[in-house]
Amino acid sequence: MNRYDRVAAWDQAAGAAARRGLRIAELRTVAELESVVRLFDGIWRPEPWNPPVTAELMRALTHAGGYVAGAFDGPNLVGAAVGFLAAPAGQALHSHVTGAVRPGAGFALKLHQRAWALERGLSRITWTFDPLVRRNAHFNLAKLAALPEEYLPDFYGPMGDAVNAGDESDRVLAVWRLDDPRVARACDGLPHRPAGADGAVAALAERGGRPVTLPADAPAVLVAVPADVETLRRADPGTAKAWRHAVRDVLGGLMAQGRAVTGFAGGCYVVEGRSPAAG
Repeated sequence: MNRYDRVAAWDQAAGAAARRGLRIAELRTVAELESVVRLFDGIWRPEPWNPPVTAELMRALTHAGGYVAGAFDGPNLVGAAVGFLAAPAGQALHSHVTGAVRPGAGFALKLHQRAWALERGLSRITWTFDPLVRRNAHFNLAKLAALPEEYLPDFYGPMGDAVNAGDESDRVLAVWRLDDPRVARACDGLPHRPAGADGAVAALAERGGRPVTLPADAPAVLVAVPADVETLRRADPGTAKAWRHAVRDVLGGLMAQGRAVTGFAGGCYVVEGRSPAAG
């Protein structure tokens, strides 16, 4: 990526923050990092033994060249993201955790993170997310144009927080290829919609609130997720568990076969062909 594209990435990041009246800044002092811990505590309400990240760890990450940044509404911290350099060495940043309590703060943070990574010669950012959380799938795959490249069953084991407690911690690994034209367009506010969404047939659908697996031998298929799995976990744990296992079997199974997830549309993952890595 040339210097012009890096400048364009910083311009996109600045514009996303300005449109929401936010300021994005890297965080380094102990006091700043402790404010991130308090923000994340308010979002996830974790058990004392299971914080998303500690101030001490963030202090070490920033000293070692990692990424910790916050989104501010005036003096108030309304979002933060934490990441560390990852394999392949010199090419990737892994974004471990991002949380926000103001609309637009998450998008502004991700664009800042992209510009930061490009400035350092990195070509991709990875992160994990729960494949059942529909709004996160839309944000990651449509609004940012990242794509899942690996399904990770029960990745973290049991998690002691108000969001994930009582469920298995399946995740997908999202890969954000920073110089992809689709990503650049998404950062300009043009969400990614895969062409395969039109005419795709359902492989996993919702019927009466429950998952239904369907025969779907087609070039492009759709894998549905529940509208609000976090509420479903509290109201009907049995149905939430059924969705977990159905998405693991269908989406995870298709990915294991080498099928490529090309986006998210209409509350469904769009899965097509074979991934480039599958040859």
